[in-house]
Amino acid sequence: MDWQQRTLSCIATESETAVALLRQLVEIPSEGGAPDEVRVQQYLARWCRDQGWDVDHWRLPLTDLAASPEFPGAEVDRNEAWGVVGRRRGAGGGPSLMFNGHTDVVPAGSPAQWTVTQPYVPAVRDGRLYGRGACDMKAGLVAALFAVRALDRAEVPLAGDVLIAGVIGEEDGGLGTYGLLERGWSADACIIPEPTGLAIVPANGGALTFRLTVFGKAAHASHRTSGVSAVERFWPIFSALRVLEQERNAQVDPLMRRWELAYPIEIGTVTAGDWVSSVPDTLVAQGRFGIALGESIAEAKDRFEAAIARACSKDSWLAENPVTVEWWGGQFASGRLPAQRGMVADRLTEAHRRVTGETPQTWGAPYGSDLRLMTGIGDIPTVQYGPGDVAQAHAADEWVSLAELNRATQALALAAIDFCGFAEGSDDTLR
Repeated sequence: MDWQQRTLSCIATESETAVALLRQLVEIPSEGGAPDEVRVQQYLARWCRDQGWDVDHWRLPLTDLAASPEFPGAEVDRNEAWGVVGRRRGAGGGPSLMFNGHTDVVPAGSPAQWTVTQPYVPAVRDGRLYGRGACDMKAGLVAALFAVRALDRAEVPLAGDVLIAGVIGEEDGGLGTYGLLERGWSADACIIPEPTGLAIVPANGGALTFRLTVFGKAAHASHRTSGVSAVERFWPIFSALRVLEQERNAQVDPLMRRWELAYPIEIGTVTAGDWVSSVPDTLVAQGRFGIALGESIAEAKDRFEAAIARACSKDSWLAENPVTVEWWGGQFASGRLPAQRGMVADRLTEAHRRVTGETPQTWGAPYGSDLRLMTGIGDIPTVQYGPGDVAQAHAADEWVSLAELNRATQALALAAIDFCGFAEGSDDTLR
């Protein structure tokens, strides 16, 4: 029996059904911390049960998880959060494969910036499906769901289990995947179908969220020279961060060389002062600090804080009134698939070649993801591979190519067949 071709045929007959499910998921505004972050997990659990799979749908113990020393941080408040795992059982004796996909999305931003459709009103135009979360990463999740569904429809006699984990909180730290691992779920390998444009991504740079507080001296604006503006004292700090960024990107790992800035540093928000006719005595700047591959969180923090301290030492006011550094929110370590445990990447490469006729690109990503939790805390060999251009993630008019969705579904299904193997005694001929 040609199980691969049989599986691909099942995927072809369900392409419209897959798009319909993607529409339904995009319609759920599952922004981090919102009630719909819970609702989308409920929806996913019901869908997996309808397939006849084993389903674990549990409430995450938020207080206990946050108290753990390995907790990866969070940037939104949650009163309730859930995890979901669906499992298609194999016959036994083969390695297990997990697909891990997050269901939370970032806020949609100003509706005026959306020109094709509104954020949670999915629309198909010219082979693209538009809507918040379409690219990042509900399309990847749908690809995984329909890959496993095709294995069922084709009655492929796999030896190993195939699991689909739906997680929340990926965008602000990794709560869902951390809770998944704490729950005890594991696998012999994992594929995260994040938007990679069907490239294989075995590594991620990390990212830390920081807060800088710059102190000045208040005075009436009409006598501003008797005060010290915290805004002015921020300029040398900002300049020092740009220098640090340049230094950290002078030489990077070969996997990261495709990026103009592999490890960016950016100030995202700045607030200062409390009255228009006063010299501002406090400025608070918050931002993101990129962590290099192989660099620990502790090392990255030390280097950042040392750069701030050097900048302060060169300014007479800041030397006496140094800037404070706080680390808060999501703490994304870097992560990498160990070379000696790269079988899942090899299987995925071959699956991609069969579907597209081409060898996939391989590169490291400059953004954090749950890969670092799966490979680090979970000790599970993990790669990213999925439909969508990461440039569309978090953007207005976010979209995903439906052709890529279909190709990703095919490749994920073939990779599962190759990785999990066939049950003993089954007709396992591959043509």
